Amino acid sequence: MLKVRKGQDRGYADHGWLKSFHSFSFADYHDPAHMGVGNLRVINEDRIAPGTGFGTHSHRDMEIVSYVLEGALGHKDSIGNGATIVPGEVQRMSAGTGIAHSEHNAAADQPTHFLQIWLLPSQRGIAPGYEQKAFADADKRGRLRLVAAPDGRDGSVTIHADASMYAGLLDADDRTALVLDPKRLAYVHLVRGQARVNGQALAAGDAVTLDGESRLEIDQARGAEVIVFDLAR
Repeated sequence: MLKVRKGQDRGYADHGWLKSFHSFSFADYHDPAHMGVGNLRVINEDRIAPGTGFGTHSHRDMEIVSYVLEGALGHKDSIGNGATIVPGEVQRMSAGTGIAHSEHNAAADQPTHFLQIWLLPSQRGIAPGYEQKAFADADKRGRLRLVAAPDGRDGSVTIHADASMYAGLLDADDRTALVLDPKRLAYVHLVRGQARVNGQALAAGDAVTLDGESRLEIDQARGAEVIVFDLAR
């Protein structure tokens, strides 16, 4: 079964310095029909204006992944990490027993555009942690590249959640597929461009949940960047 979530139907918040689309209920946006998919709880598509950012705030018992599309995202946290995340890099922050951090636009002359992703951890009360890795475009072109997994396999970042995350860059005649466990859920978020997922046409910002499916197929892509999640129910 496929369930499509159109990008235009997402929640939207305009704070001036921050413009954000919410795939699932978040902050002042609440929709009982869209509270998450499996253990995936947040996908916010954020654009932060130059010279601005999120002040220091706290999280606990959540796996938080940042995926930068344009610009640069500055990060500082209470366990001693300070970094800049640029396109092609994936950052994982395990909030665990508690972590405070701040984020800001580290690009002086353009908005920073990124996805903020939250997943429920497999275990509560773990020690806070941080990891950041780069994934070359060549490794994602025409295929789905694993970028986050519970065991950190294939050079992915290690997330403490029963979920795997893939990223792909697809165009022209590219076709790619992923074998799925029909007892789990899959969620495909089209970041930009166009593509067809199991016969369903998607545009930038659209997403589709696959429930009970044994195979994911992506084709008819045009300038597409796609994120795929394999999720626990």
